[in-house]
Amino acid sequence: MDGNGRWARSRGLERFLGHRKGTQATIDAVEVGVNLGLEHMTLYVFSSENWGRPSKEVDYLMNLLIEMVVKEIPDLMEKNVKLKVIGNMERLPEKPRASLQSAIDKTANNTGMQLNLAISYGGRLEIVDAAKAIATQVQAGTLKIEDIDENVFAKNLYLKGAPDPDLVIRTGGEFRLSNYLLWQAAYSEFYVTDTLWPDFTKEEFLKAVEFFKTRERRFGKVLHE
Repeated sequence: MDGNGRWARSRGLERFLGHRKGTQATIDAVEVGVNLGLEHMTLYVFSSENWGRPSKEVDYLMNLLIEMVVKEIPDLMEKNVKLKVIGNMERLPEKPRASLQSAIDKTANNTGMQLNLAISYGGRLEIVDAAKAIATQVQAGTLKIEDIDENVFAKNLYLKGAPDPDLVIRTGGEFRLSNYLLWQAAYSEFYVTDTLWPDFTKEEFLKAVEFFKTRERRFGKVLHE
């Protein structure tokens, strides 16, 4: 969800106002996902690299996260959305971590779309953590080296058992993954738009879905001779 800062700068505003404006785009995206009947939606909220931003901005983002999670719990319950978080939650300050855990617990029995928030997340870190988990299992004797394959590796990622994303949407015109779902996005379709995240409306989301419908997904195979 890229472009909050640029959206604010282009209007002569402080960066934090771009982040606040971006929350409405997030709410709209979740609504579209529910209406489309999506099983999973993952939003890249805060990367492991974002901790390197100015402390004032990080503090604001953490407080905004608490505010948004608390405010949106009733709507998530009404929409039957199940909330999950991927990333290093232990690095979060106590209040946002507690707010997120409370929301996860409250929505745990919901059976609709699973909304995955990537917070304090990095794709490389996720792969390293999976490798460590597998090494621990081998060391404990519960897993043989010869049994390690892609399926075993995938089961040790943060989103255990979740399908790989069909579509990755990148706002703000950036043509890079930015350390996002590096393993899972191997065969995802990519949709890049110059639209900045605060301007990413429901209509913009549906444009991305229409683009996805035009794609022929081969997964490395030949479908037509």
